[in-house]
Amino acid sequence: MIRESELILNPDQSIYHLHLQPEHLADTIITVGDPNRVAAVSKHFDEMEFQLSKREFVTHTGRIGDKRLSVISTGIGPDNIDIVFNELDALFNVDFETRTVKEDLQALKFIRLGTSGSLQAHIPVDSFLISTHAIGLDNLMSFYDFPQSDSQQAWRHSLKTAVPALPGQPHIFKAPGSLAGLFPTNFFRGITLTCPGFYAPQGRQIRLASKITSAVFDQMRLFQIEGKEITNMEMETAAMYGMAGLLGHEAISCNAILANRVDRTFSTNPTAVVAQMIEEVLELLVGG
Repeated sequence: MIRESELILNPDQSIYHLHLQPEHLADTIITVGDPNRVAAVSKHFDEMEFQLSKREFVTHTGRIGDKRLSVISTGIGPDNIDIVFNELDALFNVDFETRTVKEDLQALKFIRLGTSGSLQAHIPVDSFLISTHAIGLDNLMSFYDFPQSDSQQAWRHSLKTAVPALPGQPHIFKAPGSLAGLFPTNFFRGITLTCPGFYAPQGRQIRLASKITSAVFDQMRLFQIEGKEITNMEMETAAMYGMAGLLGHEAISCNAILANRVDRTFSTNPTAVVAQMIEEVLELLVGG
């Protein structure tokens, strides 16, 4: 039995942070960082079944045609992914009455719709990219007890050799499942670097110096896994892939490229770019 201090429920038997109950969710779940982006997705629903807002976690569930979808805001960063993915999994795979894990586990589909900065000159602003792999510079997955495959250990060794000044002990994950197959070739594909912050962890400097220098960027751009290069930086994908993979779910991260860190450009209309990404991905999900 899972203790009350481990699986915390509210008085209405909803899960602690998200305040959701199992019937509130579809098994295909779109995640966004920004709570305001939830409505930008759900406005395309033909039917709205459920809406809830708690803290930074906003959830909408509805249908497009016969396809039932949920969209939930995670907030920014891997620590929030830890909360959201554990609680969403529990809603489907734990019996709250008996506080036991169900015998028949349900696999979910997670699609992240996020924003990101390109690390490669040939990936321009206003383009879209899906993450075939993710490198986590955060320490979230260091707290989970799981065996790393021979491939993951080899990837980590190669990365530390290629980019010796890279801080920490990165965890490297491949996108779990087959959702990448939904996306056409006009979506770039590459390795996403997940950072535990927006400024120094991504090489930005205002008053404080960053260890991610131009030399480190140059080394990262040359690194490859399975023929894929490090293409972009953001703050959730590696944690998402790690959590989803360990829990037996599918996940894919789709990124709207708003900045190019090579030519130092930024999208002139980021709202329109994100809106286009949402429309294209929803069409792929409903069609698939």
